[in-house]
Amino acid sequence: MRGIIDCLNKENRGNTAMRCWTSALILTIALSAVPVLAENKQILFHEDFNSLSSWEPLTFPKIKKHSTYAIVGEGGHSFLKAESHASASAIVYKKTFNVYEYPLMRWRWKVDNVYKKGDPHEKSGDDYPISIYVMFQYDPNHADFTERLQYGTAKALYGKYPPDSTLNYVWTGYQAKERIITSPYTDRAKIIILENDRSKVGTWVEERVNILDDYRAAFGKEPPATAGIAIMNDSDDTGEMAVSYVDYIEVFK
Repeated sequence: MRGIIDCLNKENRGNTAMRCWTSALILTIALSAVPVLAENKQILFHEDFNSLSSWEPLTFPKIKKHSTYAIVGEGGHSFLKAESHASASAIVYKKTFNVYEYPLMRWRWKVDNVYKKGDPHEKSGDDYPISIYVMFQYDPNHADFTERLQYGTAKALYGKYPPDSTLNYVWTGYQAKERIITSPYTDRAKIIILENDRSKVGTWVEERVNILDDYRAAFGKEPPATAGIAIMNDSDDTGEMAVSYVDYIEVFK
């Protein structure tokens, strides 16, 4: 995986951090959303994947082969299909949100297979048949001098701050003992393993996470307030292939 996700999870082999930041800027999108009241909870947004109009593609210059994302239907119901063949790309949700106001997220996903070579501890195994990223925007008011200098330089060059950090919720076949793993490429990215039971392959699984709790557990501090979401199916490191699906994603409190 490359770009912002590459920047946060990999150090873009042989490139400087500034070059890595260039791709990261693609995801710094700020759009508003109006909450509605439903099912005894306040929902900020609910994506049913009737179309991809609320999403933007993210491809990476050094990756020639891209993963594909499409809306498919079954029995009158639509969902997202993500497919990779030794490839990498992502889709990015156009809206951001305040994680302190809306700290909860849930979704339903499924994978047709998991990777044989995948290992979250290794750069060569940093691939997942499906990942849901929560990416946190940089806040200069909560940065030290070095970070303000670095991010200030990036903003001067590219017009926007690169993201601060990320939580990467993954489905993997790797049997890790721990739930949270630091990316082998940067400590600004934390991999959170939600599913690694191979018996669940081919079945729909519903997830519910508390973003604030997970960030505090992963980083040991409070997160920046504003975050965005991306979805990725990538297999460029392992050279394998995978098909996965997402039924819906919801952010609420």
